[in-house]
Amino acid sequence: MFEGPFDLLLFFIERDELDIHDIPIFQITNEFMGYIQQLEQLNIEVASDFILTAATLMRIKAKMLLPRTEKDEEGNEIDPRQELVQHLLEYKKYKGILPDLALMEAQRLAQENRGNIEEELQQIAQANHFEYELQDLSLYKLMRVFEKVMLRFEEEEKRPKHTVITYPYTIETQRDHILSRVQERDRVAFSELMAEFPDRIGMIFNFLAILDMLQLNLIGIEVGEGFNDFTITVADGEALQVTHLKVEEN
Repeated sequence: MFEGPFDLLLFFIERDELDIHDIPIFQITNEFMGYIQQLEQLNIEVASDFILTAATLMRIKAKMLLPRTEKDEEGNEIDPRQELVQHLLEYKKYKGILPDLALMEAQRLAQENRGNIEEELQQIAQANHFEYELQDLSLYKLMRVFEKVMLRFEEEEKRPKHTVITYPYTIETQRDHILSRVQERDRVAFSELMAEFPDRIGMIFNFLAILDMLQLNLIGIEVGEGFNDFTITVADGEALQVTHLKVEEN
């Protein structure tokens, strides 16, 4: 895991010994996108700054493919990577200072706090006209905190939630089911299938399976006088085969 997108980019540059002033944008972009895809495969939430940097890399990559028309005041062509390089150099400079800051922090933590700190905190609070919360805790403040927590909880509860329902239907399974029913009885009304699968999704999958079998010439359709129902029959070739099998069985 890296502290941020620039930390990841510097890792690629230092690992491959690349020139930070002449970044091969195609290589860096592909490696960066590959890292994000690995995070998504591990079900790790990708931070927004990584997504923003990925979009920036893609934009720079697209600009590199186009003729450069942007020029500076001196008439020189502007490199689309210039801004990215400046950010990386700034980040690298601050990252180099972090070990010194960490050492200073460790030294400061090893020191003893001087006395009268509580009195000084009270004086600072009074001088700046705000309450020193830890020293002036009351039941009213606790109730205010509880109220804010409950309001935040209610807001979370009111947020829309999306539920994904998986239905036990596929076009292949419904097609096999309908075809077996038709071959057993020669004729099956669509209303009978609706009775077997009364939910809307089941009817949709049955209808799609019927259209698929019609295209494959596996079944036939007969429409009566009304248009509220139709009958599914075996196709001409299938009907001859089924009749031949029945004769042989007799």
